[in-house]
Amino acid sequence: MDRLTLIGLIVAVGAIFGGQLIEGGSIDALLDWAAFIIVVGGSAGAVMIQSHSNTFLKALKIFGWVFRPPVQPLEEGVTRVAAWSNLARREGLLGLEKNLDETIDPFILKGLNMLVDGNEPDAIRKAMYVELDVDDKELLKAAKVFESMGGYSPTLGIVGAVLGLIHVMGNLSNPELLGAGIATAFVATIYGVGFANLFFIPVYHKLRAVIAERSQYREMIVEGIACIAEGENPRVIEGKLSGYVTR
Repeated sequence: MDRLTLIGLIVAVGAIFGGQLIEGGSIDALLDWAAFIIVVGGSAGAVMIQSHSNTFLKALKIFGWVFRPPVQPLEEGVTRVAAWSNLARREGLLGLEKNLDETIDPFILKGLNMLVDGNEPDAIRKAMYVELDVDDKELLKAAKVFESMGGYSPTLGIVGAVLGLIHVMGNLSNPELLGAGIATAFVATIYGVGFANLFFIPVYHKLRAVIAERSQYREMIVEGIACIAEGENPRVIEGKLSGYVTR
């Protein structure tokens, strides 16, 4: 669990509710299912219209990364590449092949198989970077689903406000019903702006950061495999890859 994300969400929601209480209002005044459905449901529907089904489903799949981002073991990766380099130097590439197993990330396994097959370093880099680039673009497209929701939700908040005012105007002869319509109008606006700036857009930027970390780890592994193919000294390889490790 990413504690900072959880703390940030609690702080953001707490700031809104806390401000409402300080102003003398009640929490119940900010809870309106009609406004929630208009803003969140409308934003989700708009994004479904603009997105490819695979992109939308991938967005739902990677949403969990906001709270449980995949661990990118950079230091462990440097150690693993150094171990592969030592093994290849000691037993040759066939010795390295014997130590490959299906538990290795398919992306990394592909690079190692290319190495064992005797491909040139440049060929390994080109093939792996093409796959890495395509994968990153697909993930970023999925992350942009949440950015788009952040763009639509303020407008849907205005739609909710207009609907609330229509409800108000239709009940001018019934003063007891005016309060609910006015509340929906203002709360929908709050939901639209609030969900955009406190949830949807932050989720997009968090996913971008996670994707960048994932890409950095994979890039490091690709460079390590290419260095092994070039026959560089294991210590030299370890020194080069240590530059990828952030302190």
